[in-house]
Amino acid sequence: MILLDTHVLLWHGRGDRRLGRRARRMVERALPRRRAAVSAICFWEVAMRVQSGRLDLLMDPEALRRDLLAQGLVEIPVSGLIGVRAGLLRGLRGDPADRLIVATALEGHQLLTADSHILEWPGKLNRIDASE
Repeated sequence: MILLDTHVLLWHGRGDRRLGRRARRMVERALPRRRAAVSAICFWEVAMRVQSGRLDLLMDPEALRRDLLAQGLVEIPVSGLIGVRAGLLRGLRGDPADRLIVATALEGHQLLTADSHILEWPGKLNRIDASE
């Protein structure tokens, strides 16, 4: 399963060129097969950005979530175990959403991200640079 970081989810939806060709192809192949996922925390991040005025969407965050799930995106809940693992990650900056996304990826998923802090983190994580 490919786990999309929040910015990757948004870039894909907007056709943003920061999402590399290879990464875009990966998402487009995985989505209809229900092999593309996000941590539930991604929808929280989207809603927070909309609320703060840092993100404009053509639809409200709830409608966006429903639409993406209908397209085949899989939502992975944030469990207590993921929360504990996120809190215990060593050497990863303190952003709670990033920590929860990484802890979710550590459950056996490939993380598709362009976040340099995550890409450079020395922990054992199956990650793919989304800018490629």
